[in-house]
Amino acid sequence: MRAADFEFVLPQGLIAQTPLPGRDQSRLMVLNRASGNITHRHFRDLLAYLRAGDVLVLNNSRVIPARLRGSNAKSGGEFEILLLEEKNPNDWWCLLRPGKRGRIGTQIVIRDLEGNDANVRATVTEINDEGHRRLRFEGNADIKNKLDDLGEVPLPPYIQRTANSDRGFDRDRYQTIFAQHRGSVAAPTAGLHFTESFLEQIRELGVKICFVTLHVGLGTFAPVKAEELSEHKMHEERFDVPEETARLLNEAKESGDRVIAVGTTTLRVLESGPRFTALPSGPGRTNIFIHPPFTFKMVDALLTNFHLPRSTLLMLVSAFAAPKETRGRDLVLSAYAAAVAERYRFFSYGDAMLIL
Repeated sequence: MRAADFEFVLPQGLIAQTPLPGRDQSRLMVLNRASGNITHRHFRDLLAYLRAGDVLVLNNSRVIPARLRGSNAKSGGEFEILLLEEKNPNDWWCLLRPGKRGRIGTQIVIRDLEGNDANVRATVTEINDEGHRRLRFEGNADIKNKLDDLGEVPLPPYIQRTANSDRGFDRDRYQTIFAQHRGSVAAPTAGLHFTESFLEQIRELGVKICFVTLHVGLGTFAPVKAEELSEHKMHEERFDVPEETARLLNEAKESGDRVIAVGTTTLRVLESGPRFTALPSGPGRTNIFIHPPFTFKMVDALLTNFHLPRSTLLMLVSAFAAPKETRGRDLVLSAYAAAVAERYRFFSYGDAMLIL
């Protein structure tokens, strides 16, 4: 298949700029894979589609304030830094803008949220094939522990904000209520709909809730520029599967109970394991690119948001809509057309879709 097969036109008015006042007040589209039927519900109606014995899996990665501002120590030219992956304390791979000015040896003065010198310096030490810069930070024992004072929430570019307007609202809201392990540069957005009370209602149904950790990186949201899907390469992302999660999932598959992934990041973790053996616990890295046709071994249902055109996330959802086939693309784009007609809210702060 080609990347152009996953294009669609979305009216600007449907790109959600803020979440609804209540986390569980979003709308919910339910897509039945077997029949192709679409049902329009509210997110709180998710309870009607769950049953005792189900295992609901969520990504508990925590978003870090990964966007830093700085200036060239010599010329004063401005830089924007997006932290991508920590290699060691004060040693990070980053996306630097403008990148061409960030030659090896360039020193950057890091500024705080008020624009003042934070007494932290960064030096470009390496450049990889993708143009990312490796930065060594100095002036603090561990830059990660200073991010709350220096960094901004790295909101997607389609969410429009004025400078520093994220300090209160987005810093709290662009985070799941179960976020625990710091490391993501974007929220696992399907989890943004859940509240503590709603999770408790789910448990009362006899549904087992467990967690994986996948630190969401730039690669999850990078557009597919290659025309042929086979030519697109995914960035690696770090994940971890706790022993209790692996046990619950493997028991569910043995007993025939459903595994429901909350979000595409969760699904990627669960489908990155060995293809014909039990899911192992422990840390790992994945660059799995799921697109039609794909055979799923672990996940039986998917809760997700509505995604960008030509994105790997839309391709994953299309694969899940019709496992082992290519017709899922037509099924999902038809559902998206219905979502546009019904004025669903799209992308990170938008509404949800349940695929059964």
